Amino acid sequence: METVLIVVHLMIVVALVGVVLLQRSEGGGLGIGGGGSGGGLMTARGAASALTRVTGILAAAFFATSLALGILAANNNPSSGILNQIESTTQGDGNGILNQLGGSDTTTTPEPESTEPSVPTGN
Repeated sequence: METVLIVVHLMIVVALVGVVLLQRSEGGGLGIGGGGSGGGLMTARGAASALTRVTGILAAAFFATSLALGILAANNNPSSGILNQIESTTQGDGNGILNQLGGSDTTTTPEPESTEPSVPTGN
């Protein structure tokens, strides 16, 4: 089911990109040609409104398939969060996340050289 929905979603995406690229640029947004030229592929007003309608339908279908894919993904694996995959251990017992990664087994803390405050010597 999910694979079929992904294939339909990709077909909608390709069709949506194609329909958007077929439309005539009326505002001249980036200043690239196509806005005022009379020799375009579809210059009739009826074709422009049909492309606008098809764009809206494809956008709604894209939105619907996106929601359906998100719902399917959430229902298929409800505990897919990264925090749910970590074993719960109490803190301070040496079995934290970083200790589970491996590496050195010995944990040593450096001893301070002396407890007296360092005083500058006047040479």
